[in-house]
Amino acid sequence: MAATAQPVPAYQRPPEGGIRRTLYLMRKEWTAYVSITPVVLLFIVFTVFTVAFSFYLSFHKWNILEPDRPFVGLENYARLFGDERFIRAIGNTIYFTVFAVPLTMAAGLLVALLLNNKIRLRGLYRTLFYIPNITPLVVSAIIWKWVYQGDYGLLNYYLIQLGLIERPLLWLADPNLAMPAVIIMSIWGGAGYQMVIYLAGLQAIPEDFYDAAKVDGANGFQRLIYITIPLLNPTSIFLFITSVIGSFQIFTQIYIMTSGGPLGRTSTIGYYIYEKAFRHFDMGYAAAMGYALFAMIFVFTIFQLRFLRREFEY
Repeated sequence: MAATAQPVPAYQRPPEGGIRRTLYLMRKEWTAYVSITPVVLLFIVFTVFTVAFSFYLSFHKWNILEPDRPFVGLENYARLFGDERFIRAIGNTIYFTVFAVPLTMAAGLLVALLLNNKIRLRGLYRTLFYIPNITPLVVSAIIWKWVYQGDYGLLNYYLIQLGLIERPLLWLADPNLAMPAVIIMSIWGGAGYQMVIYLAGLQAIPEDFYDAAKVDGANGFQRLIYITIPLLNPTSIFLFITSVIGSFQIFTQIYIMTSGGPLGRTSTIGYYIYEKAFRHFDMGYAAAMGYALFAMIFVFTIFQLRFLRREFEY
């Protein structure tokens, strides 16, 4: 005879719902909560608390050298509209974004297309192209600062040797060349990441599409235009949005290579926030600028996701 299931005693049954059930489950899985506690504490201290406290600062005239830190309401936010340096920083950030993002994406796509073919030492080439992305940004910026150096920089040396220029150029001291120089460095540092993401997208495209196109007589360029690029749209949209968010926060390259100069031509929003906070010690105004930057990135992201939503629909 089959054994009859014995009813579970009432004191062993979990509560039906509500707070008592949640507490019961927490006690039952207490080892998991102990394991994640350090991470949760770090997140609370260094993310939740800092975000909340910076929002609090933005409503105060908070100078770390002065004991009096009065509440000023929206005054810090109102100052943004009359601050010419902040407006110029927005323009410089947009300038950087408009050129750096599409050029980096184009470079990453080109390298991915080349390295998606079956060639010798393909793994080595992929590694070499990705190395700039894993190199610390400070180190990369210092190296490129030496490359751009006016007196003994490698770039001027080779340009003169090739006969392209007659005298050394002051790349980081010329108001017209400083930002393009930073953009070139950023393309070099970011193309490797774009390459990896595009390679993943390329390898997800079924080979049947290309085989059918070859049967129909499509050449390589036509296959690129009508198959590869359209099917890479979701990948391109992801890279575009994340790249723009990153470019709006550019700071390290500017800090190391130009310090916002010359004549403020490379002073971006991120660098201007740093300058106000840690050189002028105006923490309240810097916090307000930080939330203004957050608002710009948030609005852009929402707009892009809504505008390009149809690209994700299959």
